[in-house]
Amino acid sequence: MGAAGICGSDIHYFWDGGIGTIRPTHPMILGHEVAGVVEQIGAAVTRVKPGDKVAVNPSQPCGRCHFCLLGQQQHCMEMQFFGSAMRTPHCDGGFRDRMVVSDYQCEPVGDVTLAEAACCEPLSVGLHAVNNAGPLLGKRVLVMGAGPIGALLVGAASLAGAAEIVAVDLADAPLAAARKMGATGVVNGASDPDALAGRYATDKGWFDVGFECSGAAVALGQMFPVVKPRGTIVAVGVSSGQHIPFNMLVGKEINLRGTHRFHAEFPLAATMIGARRIDVRPVITSTLPMERIREAFDVVRDRSRELKVQLSFAA
Repeated sequence: MGAAGICGSDIHYFWDGGIGTIRPTHPMILGHEVAGVVEQIGAAVTRVKPGDKVAVNPSQPCGRCHFCLLGQQQHCMEMQFFGSAMRTPHCDGGFRDRMVVSDYQCEPVGDVTLAEAACCEPLSVGLHAVNNAGPLLGKRVLVMGAGPIGALLVGAASLAGAAEIVAVDLADAPLAAARKMGATGVVNGASDPDALAGRYATDKGWFDVGFECSGAAVALGQMFPVVKPRGTIVAVGVSSGQHIPFNMLVGKEINLRGTHRFHAEFPLAATMIGARRIDVRPVITSTLPMERIREAFDVVRDRSRELKVQLSFAA
């Protein structure tokens, strides 16, 4: 292993002891945003070779259940996902020096850094959300929440041909990263709380598509006045949904969609990162050696400065 990103789920496991009702019942290795160098391969492996830099897909669908056979592997009934306590025994993750994985989980990334390769998983989430939104070519796009997923989604929306991308956040650091990822405009909701509605809510809305990436119910509700009739809102972050204005949802005929993980997007993410068609470097804000993992879990909580905090491993 060479690089590993600390995700929101890792933070919840570490600081809160679980995610919602999901609670570990025995010790578990965290980490699902990982990349490394192939050291050895099995006799039948042909798609990678020793020395290859690879992004490692943490998703391990069974391939046999109803949803896998429909091509919806992200909804697999028997999914094993790195660093998850959803099933017992739990599925260990990638915060370790070495691990054995299946060949199909390895996506070569060429000459980019392993730190960039470790962003394949969160970029895949953004690419899947963009796919769920439908064509973005020439569209006006709003991204609420410019953390790692939101900022990477900005890059995906830019690649998809969006004509305008406005990112909203409560801190300047993620907004600066969103600009580097392709945002054409930014709004700081903390320093200018009325800017979004004042600038974009006229004539029944401005945006064709909105992505809610913050996980804040109030943020999801704030999107409805600024999205056009028959526009699309994609809920990426998880919230209570209590702020959804149902009269506006109905009256404006807005399409409200969810999005969950990814499948086919992971190889695409590796290709886009490997060619730097999507340059993920602005999202990586801190890198600490694995020996300082305890400190890293403190650093990652500083949303005023940090986006993606990563761990690095000794060669």
